[in-house]
Amino acid sequence: MTTILSFRLGLLAALTIAISPNLASAQMMHGHGAGHHGADGTGHDMVTMPGLQGANASPEESADLMVLFHHFASISREVENLPNGIRTVTSSSDPYVFDALTRHVRQMISRVEAGDDPQIIIQSPTLDIFFARYTGLTNTIEMTEMGIVVVQTSDDPDLVAALHSHAAEVSDMTARGMQAVHERMMHGG
Repeated sequence: MTTILSFRLGLLAALTIAISPNLASAQMMHGHGAGHHGADGTGHDMVTMPGLQGANASPEESADLMVLFHHFASISREVENLPNGIRTVTSSSDPYVFDALTRHVRQMISRVEAGDDPQIIIQSPTLDIFFARYTGLTNTIEMTEMGIVVVQTSDDPDLVAALHSHAAEVSDMTARGMQAVHERMMHGG
């Protein structure tokens, strides 16, 4: 069963995307069925972005995500895939966005270290392994003049593969915003 959703991005013409049944199930499980994320045919809501809410996420966390998606063009990101993990440097030319970015990164690392999944509606399934095997990760965060530097490593090859995959997903979202999320969801990810 495939649910057809329409969304609008700014003033661009409406595009039609197919969302996997897993997303529709997740929306229903998290209380976001018909009427949200365009399921009722009204289009994707780029103002309130209901897909950024989660069963275990605070309104402040969702608000920070909204800032990041609305201002993704001001974010720069470098990723180095390490043999045992990743090293990322992320920044923003906008101080308001950079504040939201640093809060988001710190909160997500804290959540991973506690195994505390926020269950964001549009969350990538790639994150599941981090919350399931959080004790197998080593995380460091450092603020530098280049931005917020995160190093995540593991001895678990599955976690390392997931770190590489998730880093690529985040880089794609940084480059293309919500369009990257919609395309990932269309392909069942």
